[in-house]
Amino acid sequence: MLNDIKTMKMKPFNRSKPLRIGCATGFWGDTEEGAKQLVMTGHIDYLVFDFLAEITMSLLARARAKSPDAGYAPDFVRIVASLAVELKSRGIKVVSNGGGVNPKACGDALAKQLQAMGIDLKIAVVCGDDLSDRANEFRAAGVREMFTNTTMPSHFLSVNAYLGAQPIAAALGAGADIVITGRVVDSAVTLGPLVHEFGWSWNDWDKLSTGSLAGHVIECGTQATGGIFTDWERVPGWDNMGFPIAECSPSGDSFVLTKPANTGGLVEPATVAEQIIYEIGDPASYLLPDVTCDFRNVHLEQGGIDRVRVSGARGTAAPSTYKVSATHTDGWRLFTTLMIGGTDAARKAQRVGQSILQRARRLFAERGWSDFSETSIEVMGAESTYGPHARTTGTREVILKIATKHASREALELLAREIAPSATAMAQGITGFAAGRASPSPVVRLFSFLTVRTQVNATISLDGQALQFKESFEAAAPGSTRALSNSFSIAMPVKDERRTVPLLQVAHGRSGDKGDMANIGIIARSAPLYCVLEQELTSEKVRDYFAHITNGKVSRYTLPGFNAFNFTLESALAGGGVASLRYDPQGKALAQMLLDIPVNIPAALLENLP
Repeated sequence: MLNDIKTMKMKPFNRSKPLRIGCATGFWGDTEEGAKQLVMTGHIDYLVFDFLAEITMSLLARARAKSPDAGYAPDFVRIVASLAVELKSRGIKVVSNGGGVNPKACGDALAKQLQAMGIDLKIAVVCGDDLSDRANEFRAAGVREMFTNTTMPSHFLSVNAYLGAQPIAAALGAGADIVITGRVVDSAVTLGPLVHEFGWSWNDWDKLSTGSLAGHVIECGTQATGGIFTDWERVPGWDNMGFPIAECSPSGDSFVLTKPANTGGLVEPATVAEQIIYEIGDPASYLLPDVTCDFRNVHLEQGGIDRVRVSGARGTAAPSTYKVSATHTDGWRLFTTLMIGGTDAARKAQRVGQSILQRARRLFAERGWSDFSETSIEVMGAESTYGPHARTTGTREVILKIATKHASREALELLAREIAPSATAMAQGITGFAAGRASPSPVVRLFSFLTVRTQVNATISLDGQALQFKESFEAAAPGSTRALSNSFSIAMPVKDERRTVPLLQVAHGRSGDKGDMANIGIIARSAPLYCVLEQELTSEKVRDYFAHITNGKVSRYTLPGFNAFNFTLESALAGGGVASLRYDPQGKALAQMLLDIPVNIPAALLENLP
């Protein structure tokens, strides 16, 4: 039980030098070496962790349902405990969303370990994002899914609002050395320390946008320091990648992205640009709980070896609502793979997959069971995911992926038993059973909606004692959205000879997901090329190219500040996350596919490409 609520005594803001914030994880399951690297060699002031994704929340909710002491990322407790002596001696503070759906249990587990070690670090816990007890209220109010307009299901695994940085900053102001949260937006673990240390106001919109951008850039770990970079051959040291450090100035007009010395990776404008464009939707209105960001005029400048200065982020008032992500189960899925070798391997694999499903359907019918609700066959190595753009024919080694959905677990268990017999009854060259028989798992779907933020109350406790906290919120003034201030007028080559080249030759790309919507960011390799691609790479052309995976709307957004576009493809991921049967349910490979599309470029611009 918490003690009586006490008033927070905020520490004065007096920092005048830059603040160095290092991010040690990009997801739950990232290497545990990142934190050690940053603490021991990064010269950081804050160590932050990002563990949560929508599907992660549902997994943690299932864990908590089995045990009231579970539901958080145990990795976080283990990592912090292993570095506690160094954190204490170096004065490094920690902020993490590793609390998942049970931040109090996470705080208790860490406090227990630190106490056993005799290390005194004050732990704050932020709660209030869990809205599970209000599910019936939302259902009675007729809340619908914000993207698909579907009705609310009868049950949920998790219901969590995306909180912002305000309770984090307040906890730090009350003297916390470690702040553990549940669901907050990924960038909040960085913005909270910046507001606390520099004393920014919650209506310093441009500063809040810059701080949020810093958080967005480092939140995915080594993705910002050369990880999954388009020009991968230029990135050294994959075995010891440097984790990102945002070096932020008190002025709030810029920050520098860097990494620890003598580590692998690459920090240059293009690597940072790829991360900025990652999963942001409309860059003119990137909605966060603390600010509405405008990243269209962001400027990137090399400022030394592995140092990129990022400036030009702008902001307006935060939205009056919080986004809520809820997850629920919807039947069962089975996902399995086989290897098939030999001549005509791809054609054999297709027939094997179809025959296995046909056999299962016959057995279902004999038992009076319904058909699969959804099936998916993909042949890896034959470029199945490319659809009509596939080029590989006659490959002699492929991986057959079979995935299905059914309302009954029993039906999928029967299917699982009938896959191995294909090795003696169907095509020669079937192998790959060493991993054993696949097991059905629940289909987990995402249900997103908005709720009035004044009806969500974040709470803070410090070493078990509740603290007073009230969020500051200033509604947006009518017509406060800013117009794009930059415009480009670049003289194009007089000679109009053009060549058809793959987009890869003139651009970088990065892709990801937002539920069932794919995001594909494209960054031109120069400003003149950006102007050409503005005409060449239209939303219609991208929609036609991906017609085999989406019938939804495709939108294009421009970011002329660093010569980039972001394309959003609605209903493109077959449900996304665990709800999707695709081998790439989060659209991670879509940018690589799009970089193959042919574009017509003035020949003069193809000379001396960066």
